[in-house]
Amino acid sequence: MKMKQNLSIPSKVRAEHLNREALVYVRQSTMAQVRFNQESTQRQYALQERALSLGWPEEHIRVIDGDLGISGSGRSKRPGFAQLVTSVSLGEVGAVFGLEISRLARSSADLMKLLELCGLFGTLVIDEDGIYDMSDFNDRLLIGLKGTMGEAELHFLHARMIGGKENAASRGELRFPLPVGYTYDPDGKTIMDPDEEVQHAVSTLFKAFRTSGSAYGVVRYFSENNLSFPKRAYGGAWDGKITWGTLTHSRVLAAIHNPAYAGAYVYGRYRDNKTIDADGHFEHHPVRLPDKEDWKVFLPGHHQAYISWEEFEENQKRLDSNRTNTERCGPAREGAALLTGVLLCGKCGRRMTVRYTGTDGIRPVYECIGRWEHGNKATCSSVPAETLDQAVSEKILSVMKPSELEISLKIMHSINDANRMSDKQWLLSIERAQYEADRAERQFMLADPENRLVVRSLESNWNQKLKELEKAKQDYAVYISKKAWVPSEKEEQDILTLAQKIPEIWNAPTSTPKEKKRIIRILIDDITVLSEKRCPDFSAGIRFRSGKCERLVLKKNLPCSDRKRHTDSTVSMIRELAAFMNDFEIADRLNQDGLVTPEGKPFTYAGVRWIRHKHNISGPYQRNRQGISVAEAASLLGISTGKVYYGISAGKIPARKQHQGWPWEILIDDSNLESIKELYT
Repeated sequence: MKMKQNLSIPSKVRAEHLNREALVYVRQSTMAQVRFNQESTQRQYALQERALSLGWPEEHIRVIDGDLGISGSGRSKRPGFAQLVTSVSLGEVGAVFGLEISRLARSSADLMKLLELCGLFGTLVIDEDGIYDMSDFNDRLLIGLKGTMGEAELHFLHARMIGGKENAASRGELRFPLPVGYTYDPDGKTIMDPDEEVQHAVSTLFKAFRTSGSAYGVVRYFSENNLSFPKRAYGGAWDGKITWGTLTHSRVLAAIHNPAYAGAYVYGRYRDNKTIDADGHFEHHPVRLPDKEDWKVFLPGHHQAYISWEEFEENQKRLDSNRTNTERCGPAREGAALLTGVLLCGKCGRRMTVRYTGTDGIRPVYECIGRWEHGNKATCSSVPAETLDQAVSEKILSVMKPSELEISLKIMHSINDANRMSDKQWLLSIERAQYEADRAERQFMLADPENRLVVRSLESNWNQKLKELEKAKQDYAVYISKKAWVPSEKEEQDILTLAQKIPEIWNAPTSTPKEKKRIIRILIDDITVLSEKRCPDFSAGIRFRSGKCERLVLKKNLPCSDRKRHTDSTVSMIRELAAFMNDFEIADRLNQDGLVTPEGKPFTYAGVRWIRHKHNISGPYQRNRQGISVAEAASLLGISTGKVYYGISAGKIPARKQHQGWPWEILIDDSNLESIKELYT
């Protein structure tokens, strides 16, 4: 339909524009704006009236509102904007309507892309302020400035918002959803959930982890005891309410990693990693920061805790060590290899892992993961698990003897006597630091407030002395944590009593490898293995938790070819017997003499024949042969060897075997040669 020219229509709006669609792009950055800032939304929908007033018929006006609640920052996936760009690229759009240019896109890259397309296809850009023709340089300049200002506005809004949140968080006043087990009181303070059942469930989780040592162990404990775990719902009709359900592995990890259960207020525990997909859109991947030094806000002792901060840090180390794709020690797991997770490579220092080999997949081998990191290049050698496990087990049982333990306890007491002297020195150092800090405080308090320079200097000196005092206390705490443990008299008696039962417990048929692994981890810190290639021996350095060290020198397992190799005496005997015996008779003779193969099995005809073949020992059939070979018969008759075998099976060619498995002997002589040839003529 051809439009009548309206004199009120601006000159930039021409018939070529009115004959195409007018697209009204409606967008709000967040769903909260959609719900509570409805005035802006209504103003954007009212742009349809603007399009009608400029001359577009109602059927040519289309509203695109698929991006309501989607931010225009960055390059988030916005289906409405993508639809807008597609329509412009197809030349179907005469004008794009937006409340403001910044409503189209707050990213300069996205806006410039749209404007360039509008210029190429003769599409107008219209907002409340005016009409812009992208083929006009001045309009392009003006609209570019608007886009830049929109992006700057987004930056400032974001900076102010983040700054306000960080300031509130630094005071511990920023409120965010609390983990299950905590709630806010009427004054906004974080308190434990008043529901005792919820408190007990959270406490049970940490107790189960303390016992099992793994997140899967906690899940298994809750499952075996048919226990439920609470979950706080967010949003919807159940907003803020507690629901009960099955405890999952991910929820256990989330609880153990959450410092709130240790009474700490934390902000900035995650870092946002961005990646770009194939379509050029940003994808956000939050990454947890394990070190508290990287957190923006850390306020310990902010609220009542379920566990201590020391236990929280120990739990993190435990979880980190349980990861099977790292170099660290894992928890006690099922499997025949007892030393999984405690072995260190003596060459590169990496953790060694276990690999099961053999036709049945049951022969464990410890090997350095350096093999995996360098592909197929074997940078570090492997050691047999059975040999090392047996040696370490014997060493543990010997160490756990009451006599050995009594000596160890006496040594520990002598160490304790020396520690008392060190403790006195540490305490004197702290006392001196405390005295100097108190003196600096008195000097500051007695100074004349009017003399600001003196007061400032005394205050700085006082702060310095307080820092020195705090450092002395921290150093002493580190020293205490590294001191060797010395048991009391009752603990000594319990240890000696348990030592008498250890061998019985260890060798009991009911003792599983997992239980033995737990005992090993209680007694041993780590074992360093040093193995050289082409060396029959390897060494293992055991470092016990008591501080004692032991060194073992062990033999490697022979290679498969060496394990199956017969002794020289056996080969010599077969060579002598083959002069007058066949393979059956040789096998019987060897078995009568009590000889066995390297695998511990009796000799067979096939085994003797293989030994003769490998060592080039001639057999009786080569000396006592009555006929000719198959190849000789084929040449004599002028046929193929296949026809010879067929003739033998058909009974046309006479042949025999001295024993089963021996070669055929073709019985051809002058008496039957011509008659056999006629059969094949």
